[in-house]
Amino acid sequence: MNAAELEKRLLYRDGLMLVIDKPAGLPVHAGPGGGDNLERHLNWLRFGLPKPPSLAHRLDRDTSGCLVLGRHPKALRKLGKLFQDGKVEKTYWAVTRHAPAETRGQIDAPLKKLSTRSGGWHMAIAEDGQHAVTDWRVLGTSPDGLCWIECHPRTGRTHQIRVHLASLGAPLLGDAQYGDAAQEKPLTLHLQSHAISLPLYPSREPVTVSAEPPSHMQAALQTCGWVKEPPKASAQA
Repeated sequence: MNAAELEKRLLYRDGLMLVIDKPAGLPVHAGPGGGDNLERHLNWLRFGLPKPPSLAHRLDRDTSGCLVLGRHPKALRKLGKLFQDGKVEKTYWAVTRHAPAETRGQIDAPLKKLSTRSGGWHMAIAEDGQHAVTDWRVLGTSPDGLCWIECHPRTGRTHQIRVHLASLGAPLLGDAQYGDAAQEKPLTLHLQSHAISLPLYPSREPVTVSAEPPSHMQAALQTCGWVKEPPKASAQA
């Protein structure tokens, strides 16, 4: 990724924060095995400030979409408190391999990280896990059984939406870890941070930003009823 490509992914910018459209497959932090990551490119988003922006929250490597960055320490503290207090409304879009039995609901199921020497780690529903709540509703289905689901996570646990939807019998398309590994491994995870809304300024409406679904999700979404908006005509001089 170069500076022009990253700036093209900029969805929102003001004096306190940036919102970018993170691509799937790019981790936000450096991992133990090295490789590319988002933080190494943030210097390109300074826009005249002395230091690059920093992550206000996280998205998993394989999740695409809206990611919030604080432009300076004061902004990061303000954003951090909004996330910590549960005042940030997060909207995710997922495409699942099967449709749940119901059309909407709330999953209240604690999650715990489990590790094995042979299989690495994964998240699982466990009574002694951390509190995790996801509200969800079906937005559409396809003739071949795929399902388009909108999720509003009320907590921010690792792999929360993936595990919660799998518990309904609706694993995400492309999720080799919580679905059928042989079936899903060739596919990219169909999970997007579609929109985010932050009450950043007391005297204004919340800042709401959304991202178009990534290219790898669009075909499946269209079979479920999503309609891609045509590009807006540019203003004429």
